[in-house]
Amino acid sequence: MDSLITAAAQALATGDPLLALNRVALRDDAPALALRGVAMAQLGDLERAKATLKSAARAFGKKHPVAYARCVVAEAEIALVSRDLSAVPDMLSEAGSHLKRHGDIVNALYASMLEARHLLLVGRIDDAEHVLGDIDAGVLPPSLRAAYELVYSGIAMRRLRAVAARAALARAEEAARSAGISALIAEVQSAGLMLKKTAARLISEGTEQPLRLDDVERLIASDTLVVDACRYVIRHQAHVLPLTTRPVLFGLARAMAERWPGDASRESLLFAAFGARHADESHRARLRVEIARLRAELREFATVHATENGFAISARTAPRVVVLAPPADSPHAALLALLADGEAWPSSSLALALDTSPRSIQRALDKLRAAGQVRAVGRGRSRRWMAPPILGFPTALLLPGALPGR
Repeated sequence: MDSLITAAAQALATGDPLLALNRVALRDDAPALALRGVAMAQLGDLERAKATLKSAARAFGKKHPVAYARCVVAEAEIALVSRDLSAVPDMLSEAGSHLKRHGDIVNALYASMLEARHLLLVGRIDDAEHVLGDIDAGVLPPSLRAAYELVYSGIAMRRLRAVAARAALARAEEAARSAGISALIAEVQSAGLMLKKTAARLISEGTEQPLRLDDVERLIASDTLVVDACRYVIRHQAHVLPLTTRPVLFGLARAMAERWPGDASRESLLFAAFGARHADESHRARLRVEIARLRAELREFATVHATENGFAISARTAPRVVVLAPPADSPHAALLALLADGEAWPSSSLALALDTSPRSIQRALDKLRAAGQVRAVGRGRSRRWMAPPILGFPTALLLPGALPGR
């Protein structure tokens, strides 16, 4: 490797893409193309970076498997940043295997780290944790160690482990400062702000209180019966009742929990469960059926009893019943939570991350665009969707992932 290529590589390693471009801007050989592609990616020109890295990979070809695989890993990272999530897994799997087989352990581990980031984005928390567990963080250079700790902190936030997330972010900042890369330091500090913002609302006895992530962690660990409207579960300590696929039952439980220790009127329950403003006898009959189903589901947690006005919920052993609600109630809160990261998402990746149909995502995006909450960039297959970051609104509780405690 000649001196210009070496100097460009060292500049990229220290986070100076402009210096790297100065070294290789006029060269079209494969190593120069690869370094130029990485530099463009660091500067944010992702489309040109992707095209340049593809050219570098073709120039290296199968005769240089390690260099070829490194280009593919760089392409995968750009796809991840561009939120082209469907393209990432196959690219990383093959490239990571090539790197490991040819002894490039550090870059093979980096490919695994990118795989964990991808799994985290699409909500496969258990799989992301398993992949991250196979990485020996002790052999990583400081810049990759910071990236490793960022993924670890993301997993901890999804698990509602604020203490573990804060410790991982402290290790990430230490590693980023050791690497001396200002952009990486800024990324770590930005991630740390999520722990300081409002993560949810506590609704109890007719009052609302904002909660940070560590407050949520303490609430869930307490002996309170929590009707969790962020994850659509009812929980009491280690016992969790998922009601994600039973929205009517969850709506009834939430309406009664919001009015605990009082009762919820039949009219409010009919509206919460069925959206009925003018109830007839069929609605009342259906309400009785759904209340009976809710009683059966809640038998380990609580009882539901009729009152003169409607129905009330009482915990069997918990001292109180509360509702854990999103920072702002919206039928599209999870979609907005994904878009709040400031990145431009294709609708197909949003559907993949939220495990729903592309058509449903498109309808939701059209409604949000009409309300001025999101905007589209580009046309046709290149269209991306963006939303302005929501101040004071972290996404950890609304992003797709495993249920807390599951």
